[in-house]
Amino acid sequence: MSCFPFKAPAWSHRAAFMLVLVLHVCLPRVALGALAPLLSDFNHTAWGPQQGAPNDVVQFAQTPDGWLWLASPNGLYRFDGVRFERMDSVQGQRLHSTNVMGLLATPDGTLWIGHRFGGVSQVQDGRLRFHRPGEGLPRGSIFDIVRGPDGTIWAATAEGLASLAPGAARFAAVPADTGLPQARIYQVMFTRDGRQWVAAEGGLYHRAAGARQYLRAWPHRTLMAMAEAPDGTLWASDGIDRHYRVGIGAPVDQPAHGIPGGTGMHFDRDGTMWVLKRHALERRVAPYLGQPDGGAGRPQAAQQLGQANGISGPLPQMWFQDREGNIWIGTSAGIDRLRPNRVHSLALEAALDHPTVIGTADGSVLLGDNAGPVRTIDAEGVRQTVGPMHVKASYRAPDGAIWLGGVGMHWRREADGRWRAFPHPAALARYATHALSVDRDGRMWVALQTIGLFRVDDTEWQRNGGLADLPADLVMALARDAAERTWVGYVGGRIACIDRDRVRMFGAADGIGLGNVQSLLVDGPRVWAGGEHGVGYIEDGRWTALAAPLRGVSGMVRTPDGDLWLHGADGITRIAAAEVERILRAPGRIATLEQFNALDGLRGSAEQLRPIPTLARAADGRLWFTTASEVASIDPRRIPRNRLAPTVQIVGLQAHGRTYAGAQVELPTGTGALQIAYTALSLSMPERVRFRYRLHGVDDTWHDAGTRREAFYTNLAPGTYRFDVSAANEDGVWNDAGAHVDITLPPRFVQTKTFLALLVALGALVLYGLYRMRVRHLSRRMDDLLHARLVERARIARGLHDTLLQSVQSMIMFFDLQARCLPHDAEQRPQAERLLALADRLMAEGRDCIHDLRASAVPQELGQALRDYGDAMLPERLAVTVSGRPRALVPLVRDELQTIAREALFNCARHAGAGRVDLVLEYGRDTLRIVVRDDGCGMARPRSGHYGLSVMQERAATIGATCTLTSAPGQGTAVDLAIDARRAYADTERPALLQRLRRCVLSFRLQ
Repeated sequence: MSCFPFKAPAWSHRAAFMLVLVLHVCLPRVALGALAPLLSDFNHTAWGPQQGAPNDVVQFAQTPDGWLWLASPNGLYRFDGVRFERMDSVQGQRLHSTNVMGLLATPDGTLWIGHRFGGVSQVQDGRLRFHRPGEGLPRGSIFDIVRGPDGTIWAATAEGLASLAPGAARFAAVPADTGLPQARIYQVMFTRDGRQWVAAEGGLYHRAAGARQYLRAWPHRTLMAMAEAPDGTLWASDGIDRHYRVGIGAPVDQPAHGIPGGTGMHFDRDGTMWVLKRHALERRVAPYLGQPDGGAGRPQAAQQLGQANGISGPLPQMWFQDREGNIWIGTSAGIDRLRPNRVHSLALEAALDHPTVIGTADGSVLLGDNAGPVRTIDAEGVRQTVGPMHVKASYRAPDGAIWLGGVGMHWRREADGRWRAFPHPAALARYATHALSVDRDGRMWVALQTIGLFRVDDTEWQRNGGLADLPADLVMALARDAAERTWVGYVGGRIACIDRDRVRMFGAADGIGLGNVQSLLVDGPRVWAGGEHGVGYIEDGRWTALAAPLRGVSGMVRTPDGDLWLHGADGITRIAAAEVERILRAPGRIATLEQFNALDGLRGSAEQLRPIPTLARAADGRLWFTTASEVASIDPRRIPRNRLAPTVQIVGLQAHGRTYAGAQVELPTGTGALQIAYTALSLSMPERVRFRYRLHGVDDTWHDAGTRREAFYTNLAPGTYRFDVSAANEDGVWNDAGAHVDITLPPRFVQTKTFLALLVALGALVLYGLYRMRVRHLSRRMDDLLHARLVERARIARGLHDTLLQSVQSMIMFFDLQARCLPHDAEQRPQAERLLALADRLMAEGRDCIHDLRASAVPQELGQALRDYGDAMLPERLAVTVSGRPRALVPLVRDELQTIAREALFNCARHAGAGRVDLVLEYGRDTLRIVVRDDGCGMARPRSGHYGLSVMQERAATIGATCTLTSAPGQGTAVDLAIDARRAYADTERPALLQRLRRCVLSFRLQ
């Protein structure tokens, strides 16, 4: 690309020379060591009735568990940093009166409550004891309650002083003979030397540790609001606007006049004095009183919190410092908290217009903006004005040279501290400087508003340095790495790496999704880039995005200890060194961040256009941040930390519109939805207290609740649960012990085991009923089938009797007549007689068959039926043995068994030629068995053309029985018939349900 035909005009050298002269003039220095304005050092929060705070707070106390208690005429309140709660009852005990004045929390957890109309309530371990006025305790209002070094409780009342010794049951009034007047007592305190001081109506009194008598202190006038300074000086106020130095006796050279102050004073743990005035709270440092500016080195108003800067109301009347170091103020209209800032705003008399800061090699910090001069600053404020330049950009080169850029000009600070000006070409004079850098050849790269990037060789300006691969987009950031390469950040999310005449572009194709690239940071082998949509880095030519919710990052610094600091639209972010290393080892890991924002004292957010970068590091290690109109700083080595783990409490459980409390809670029967409220007593930054909880029996792991202070559960089954909750303060200090509550959810009757058992029993009963109905149905059907079979058999029997048997009988009679007619010696007569005998046998068998067909529907016992049949077939040869108790049989099974057994007996009678036949019938518990055994001729194998044996086996298989034949020639024959008792017996014990169903199916199949 060709060079721009831009040359610096000749007049620019003369102008630059004159400008150097002007800038070399030293302007007056600002006084050093001045105390920063109060609200630069402290974060202020006010609460009033709109936020639930009480009016006219007259006393504070903090119990060991962390609750902040507030006394007011409107009632007793407690505060967890988020919600005010009026306490008409404490630990379940209702207060005698809600009009409270005195308040004390002792280390053992006891809360002492002094009532405006008399009496003290003592609450400890869920018990309340009311000390009535007149019972050792003087009558009238309780103004103050304090604990002495020996544990004695002292109560200042409207009618005198009283004490409650350790272990005593009642207060004892301090008698008049001790030298203490029986008058209104405003305050009691103990100084570090153990001396007791009493502010009474008419004057101050004191007594040494162990003494009985009180002595009057100087000055002799009504004083109150006593406070001991770090040097041991005791101060007291007249309650109007003057303070007095208190002495044991009257000094010789000190007049009894006060020093202008306020209505009261207090000293915090750092020795700072806090003065309560009628209209404001004021901070003072030693020597505290007697100086117009309170020793602050600034106007007194800068050290005050009043109506002009947001105090909750007039008449600040009570001061308190909690266990975390926060300052609390009670006013007539609410309460206020002052919390030490972590981010300290620079105290300036006039607001800045888009400032920029840069740390120099000599340890100073330069501050410039659009409207004001360039000044050197430190944490206490402005040190010196060094020049009238209006600055848009700044850069510190590797050689320590400081460059500042403005509109139409940039400057470099020379080694002797003077500034040299470099005017821009006339065609570029109206463009503001965005960024500056110097390459390895000492050439300046300048990014200008709108028009783009230029490389400057002496007075010659060349767009993009003549490199055709560089885009014409707006440049937001420049940087130079250790390899002497120049890095360029563009709007639109592109980054260029310039290595002499070679250019490599990184963009969306490489995964960069930053939006506008607003800052670049060289960090060893990598270059970090911050933009609209986050942060990432390029290392070894590869882009890696940081997995963190970051926006608008326009300033980055890596400190020597490895921490990565970012300044963006959401405030200041710190990534600890160990976390950075974990991220570099495991790209894609979600980063753990520490945030600093308005809660920490940061006013505004990082600029998104210019001047950038918005973060710089000074030689002393302090980090400086710029916003649209403010400059703030953090000393990373001295960040105030809260090491106190928050106390965690479960406030209550809510179910069915009612609230329950306690370590063990039984909820109403049928409860399924539950809301659990919990809190953590960390008063510094309750907005950053994080919670986690779990419900044993429901949750396998902890739920990260963030800052939410409620847990919700629905569809809970009856049972016993344990709810655990723990919390961490703003610095990640966890209270792992946390708090827990055991919860019992009684079941409804329909959810009990009894109901379940009844339900199972009912189901079983229903199934049994269905089973019985099925059995009854099958029985009726089988009876009907059996009746139909018997009717049919009777019909067949009648038919056989009336037709076939009658005809056969007639034929037999005819043949018998013919045979009789034959001579006795006739050759045919023996043959005819044999035929007639055979016919008789056939006739007998026919009658037997008819007898069987006409069998009764109510059968005989099987053994008796077989005995009758055997006696007819085998007279005097049959031996019957029946073992076991005869049982009723399933009709179909009985018929088949009887038929098979009769067939076996018939075969014995007809074919065996046996002299003895044994019939054995065994009614066993598990098996019904029938054995027919003879001593006849036996057989080697079944005869051909005879089907009796095969029919017997087929009948047995039909009913699920086994039929076994054993025979050998000359050794007789045995038929062994066996069937399972569950199939045979009609009155067998009830089997299991599935077995019953199987029997139903079997019975149905056997129809």
